[in-house]
Amino acid sequence: MITIEDEGGVRVLTLDRPERRNALTPAGLDALAEAVEACPAPVAYLRGAGPAFCAGADLAAVAAVAEPDADADTDAVEPFIRRGQRVANAIEESPAVVIAGIDGAVRGGGVELAVACDLRLATPAATFGEPGVTFGLFGAWGGTIRLPEVVGLGDALDLSLSGRVIDSEEALRIGLVSRVLEEPRTVAERIADNDPTAMELLKERLRDRREKPLREDAELAAFETLVEEHAERLREFGE
Repeated sequence: MITIEDEGGVRVLTLDRPERRNALTPAGLDALAEAVEACPAPVAYLRGAGPAFCAGADLAAVAAVAEPDADADTDAVEPFIRRGQRVANAIEESPAVVIAGIDGAVRGGGVELAVACDLRLATPAATFGEPGVTFGLFGAWGGTIRLPEVVGLGDALDLSLSGRVIDSEEALRIGLVSRVLEEPRTVAERIADNDPTAMELLKERLRDRREKPLREDAELAAFETLVEEHAERLREFGE
């Protein structure tokens, strides 16, 4: 379900179930969480195999968890949802910069995983949708929390309540993706050339949601750490 390759400073994590548009089962969610949690810094690049990035949760698995006698790899809705939340939290909290390279369709839970990533980079062929409402569900892998943080409440409500599909240009306009380009992976490779400690600390600071004075103290401490680590280089720059 998940394949892992190391290429330079980038660990490539591929959702590898193209026959189901990389839809995630409970076992697939566990495998992805473990791959993210074991990922060494500095950069992880998440992509999908085949013509889609990720169709989200495997709907057959969702239906199965609601049927006690079903032959499923989980026996209740809550464990299934917690698995998805674990993956999204692992992405958000990883010391690595996690980049979603989105080519083709991304739907539902796939959008939820993407908005947990630090960067979302799309090809012109990428399309996005939150169709859960059309069959009586909604994104519960942290999607109702992160989507409005990324695109704003108005666009989050529009996407989630309409279930409509948008293209990469509209995704760029509303801030769902940072860039649209033919080869998103080249951005991951360039970012991997940056200082890993600086990127890890910067990610921690930008994602800190505590009260402002606590964030300011943490920002100061992180900056002091980097000044100490790079003192010699800074002296060279100053000469």
